[in-house]
Formats: sequence, structure tokens, C-alpha cells
Amino acid sequence: MSYGNKELTEFRQYLRTEKRSKGTVKQYCHIVNNVLAHVGREPAQITRDDLARYKAHLAIEKEYSKNSMYTTIKGIQSFFRFIGSDAAEDLVPPRRSERMPRYISEAEAHALIESAKGEKRDYAILKMLGYTGLRVSELCALNVDDADMHEKVVTIKSGKGDKDRIVILDDSSVNALRSYLGSRSEQNGALFVTKRGRISPVSVQRIVKNYAKSAGISKKVTPHVLRHTFATTLLRRGADIRIIQKLLGHSSIATTQIYTHVDESMLKTVYEKSKPQY
Repeated sequence: MSYGNKELTEFRQYLRTEKRSKGTVKQYCHIVNNVLAHVGREPAQITRDDLARYKAHLAIEKEYSKNSMYTTIKGIQSFFRFIGSDAAEDLVPPRRSERMPRYISEAEAHALIESAKGEKRDYAILKMLGYTGLRVSELCALNVDDADMHEKVVTIKSGKGDKDRIVILDDSSVNALRSYLGSRSEQNGALFVTKRGRISPVSVQRIVKNYAKSAGISKKVTPHVLRHTFATTLLRRGADIRIIQKLLGHSSIATTQIYTHVDESMLKTVYEKSKPQY
């Protein structure tokens, strides 16, 4: 038996109206489905004690990480506040651990991209990920007319947080895109396509994984690892942290500053140049 179908449908619509990302809508609704199924009651009947026991269940039996627990509690709180219940008000999400971004070296990134040179679409995708720092969802949402080859910019429309922004294309990325589009019969619509239509994030993740393997990279490489690699490389080469923030589409510079902690060799180099001479 399922519970809270009406409330969950309305909650999903509310999240969409609030311009929450597709990922957040899907994740929060999944979280609410799980808690309703576990407690086994309609939302209005669920109490603070029910949710306290559910939190303990996730922490002890399911062994949720701090980050998973944080997201789950935020989703639960959002739902119960939406239906006008105070049942989730006693739930306190744990502080999320600050995980260092995973990235690959410039040599590995070069090998990864070059391994796709024989496939125009895949080569253009890897160029875009490696040289723009786009999120995979942003890359998949691009249309042909979002890329201005003459001005060498791409407009990201309603990225994360419902913010538009501009990212820069280097010459090699422009050339890769032109070569790919020149091989297509359809010059409008989605920028990256498969035989079935617009490419999906899962397909892009598979592309990155396969070419990383072809390039002999033993690390786990994902589109987000390439985003981290882009940011870390810019920082290492002297880019201002505020420029990196704009290129990545971070609303807070605090999010971008995590990259200042990841490169020990860079920190040592800067320290040696800047340390006091007492």
C-alpha cells in the first residue's frame, strides 16, 4: 500500500514551481516515498517520534553517511513544512563533511581527450567538459544556438540555482564543435545527440568512463571529476578565485574556495615565493 500520493504529487509540483533542479525534485520525492513507506502512515498522521526513529534507522541500520543523512533530513523537512506539519522540526541534519574534490592531472586530461579524437561527437564532448567546467546536466541541456562560435562563448541557460551564465570556448573546443556539427545533417535543436535524440547524463558518464579506460587512467573519472580538474588547473595556473567562481556558476565563493585546499604542491610553491624573510 502506498501513502501520501496526493501530497507527494502536490509537493513535486511545488518544487518545480520553486525552480528546484530536476535532480533535487527527483531526489526529494524519492526521500519522501521512502519515509512514508517505512513509517506506514499517511503524512498527516506521522509524528516527531516517528521521524526520530526513522532517522535512527537510517544512521544505525542503513549506515547513512553524514552527507546522505544531511540531504535526507533536508528533503523530509521540506516536505513536512510544505504540508503544514511540524513533525520534522526536531530533526537536526549533521554537518556535512568537506570532501576534497577528486581531479586528474593535466597530462591525464590531455590523454583522455585525445583518446576520443577519432569520434567527432565524443571528442567535442570531452573538449567541452575539460575546457569549460560544465556540469553534465548543463552540457546535456545545451542547444546548438547556445554556442556562439564567432564570439567563442556558450550561454548556460538556467543552470544550477536557476542562474544564466557565460562560459568561454577556447579555439580547440570551437574547432571540435564545428567539426562535429559539420558531420551532422541536423543543425538545430540539441547540441549533443544520440540516435534517439538529446544525449543523456548517463550516456556522457559512460563516454567519459570508457575513454578514461582507453587512455590508461586507473582513477575513477566522471564528468564531475573533469569539472574539478578544470577548476584546479585554472587555480594552479594563477586564475583569480572570483573568475573561477563565475566560470563554474557557484553562487558562493565559499564553494569555490575548496579548490584552494586540494593541490599541496601549489600551496608549497606559493608559500616558498611568499613566505616572510625574517
